[in-house]
Amino acid sequence: MKILALADKESKNYWDFYRPGKLDGIDLIISCGDLKPAYLTFLATFAHVPILYVMGNHDAVYETTPPEGCICIENSIYVYQGVRILGIGGSMRYKQGPYQFNQNEMNVRVSRLWSKIKKNEGFDILVTHSPAYQIGDGTDLPHTGFKAFNKLLDKNSPRYFLHGHVHATYGREYKRLKTYKDTLIINPYESYLFEYETEYENEFEKIRAREERDRAAKQ
Repeated sequence: MKILALADKESKNYWDFYRPGKLDGIDLIISCGDLKPAYLTFLATFAHVPILYVMGNHDAVYETTPPEGCICIENSIYVYQGVRILGIGGSMRYKQGPYQFNQNEMNVRVSRLWSKIKKNEGFDILVTHSPAYQIGDGTDLPHTGFKAFNKLLDKNSPRYFLHGHVHATYGREYKRLKTYKDTLIINPYESYLFEYETEYENEFEKIRAREERDRAAKQ
């Protein structure tokens, strides 16, 4: 299954410079939030595949203008071609506004999902807007990750964890690919196209080895 993951910045490749055929061969599109609804609606017009999304902290406009032809997977598990996809949007609360939560509020949200997770016998892809706590998150409050996501990863060991919120322009804080235990984490800032089966098999061990070398170099 070929998946196009998106987050935080509209890709000119798939919008401004779009040409017929660019979405051919893609089986699923997943948005990790903070994208204009018009952008996702545009993609839905040309991609005849499901487009799933969660909310980013800047997506209040979705309340009045949701992306047309797309599927919100907030607080739910969406199953596509046998792949179980769990969606939880939002960021750490740093001001008033929707889709912002403190650690306790996110803990409550996740606790309400355990029955769905059990019913589906786990999940294969975790889709969020924010990262997990101290796994590629930032040091400031707005970009601090959620501890509840760590618990989801620890208890379920999904194959993939897709999140946004930490931009490529943030320098060393940003890493597109990283690992956590048996999970391959992807931050698809703008866009990232991957093959569900082979990406994990081909990339996981290479990334893990690179991370081990980096840790050894720091000692």
